[in-house]
Amino acid sequence: MKLIFAPDSFKGSLTSINAAARMAEGARRVFPDAQCMLLPMADGGEGTLDALILPAGGAMTEMKVTGPHEKEVSAKLGLLPDGTAVVEMAQASGLPLMRGKRDPMIATSFGTGQLIRAAAHDGIRILVGIGGSATNDGGMGLLSALGAKFYDENDNLLRGCGADLIRVRRADLNGIDTQVLACPMDVLCDVDNPLLGESGATYVYGRQKGADDKMLAELEKGMENYARVLENALGRDISSFPGAGAAGGVGAALCGVLGARRLPGAQTVLDLMGFDEKLQGAAVCFTGEGRMDGQSLKYGKAPVQVAERCKKANVPCIAIVGGIGEGGQAFCEKGRSVLSIANGPKSLDECLLHAGDLMADAAERAMRLVQMKI
Repeated sequence: MKLIFAPDSFKGSLTSINAAARMAEGARRVFPDAQCMLLPMADGGEGTLDALILPAGGAMTEMKVTGPHEKEVSAKLGLLPDGTAVVEMAQASGLPLMRGKRDPMIATSFGTGQLIRAAAHDGIRILVGIGGSATNDGGMGLLSALGAKFYDENDNLLRGCGADLIRVRRADLNGIDTQVLACPMDVLCDVDNPLLGESGATYVYGRQKGADDKMLAELEKGMENYARVLENALGRDISSFPGAGAAGGVGAALCGVLGARRLPGAQTVLDLMGFDEKLQGAAVCFTGEGRMDGQSLKYGKAPVQVAERCKKANVPCIAIVGGIGEGGQAFCEKGRSVLSIANGPKSLDECLLHAGDLMADAAERAMRLVQMKI
């Protein structure tokens, strides 16, 4: 029996690799001789490197970069066999790196720019996953790491963070590394928010990055100023296209300034890992994420994209999730099911602490049901 395990990460508890491994552990309790294929999933956020590099037999290197809190962190950079360099923004500028002190005023995307600069020197193409960021700096930090310069009203050089958005008066983009500009770049991004406004970077995502009402207003005012400065430097608007607001405005920097192409995250990851070919002959495919709700289906998150591929291949798909929110049951249709890892009344802290064991137990329960049909 061939089984596929393709979950996304469970934020705060399990990486996509760990989730897949614990699913397989539970399944083997029922079918010890099953052929288990682990295909950890991602949509451009946390786990993108693992999802792309490991199945392809690529390589990873580690380097020191500036974290979102301006302190040095270790971040990984991937290289696929075809020469494509893979950058995961969460490695350098991810929310967990803030260590519980979320503050988009001080958070910077500078480290992600350092990874991109290294990728341009290592690869023939750059693939950037921009999910899971701690930042709301419009990509000012990222562009600064690439050689751009931003100045305040007194011609002081700004490094690039949320607080600098309102201070910036002039941008000099002439120093951006020419190898970066010459290297084809694709951005994995499943959101279509513009940079500004109620549906923009700040108001949609700022609160989860630590902003209160006052900070949201300040950041939005700053982002409007920053957008004008970039428009003056470039001679074109970089704020209105779909995806400009992704990752706190990094979408505007990558696509609007550097000319990167935006690609659908989960679908591109599935294509690059050769998911459809690997799915052939599978008896069941497992997927999952931290929470399955109406947003998962509306935005076609990774488990939903996995399920759609399974539907086309006529392979049953089971999603094991941390919790099922409003609209989550809509995932279920012929050949698809969703169940929670919780095996009884439990607090969120309990579920997070014991997520691995609960995952294995849930996969075992699912396989017992599969066993009844064989």
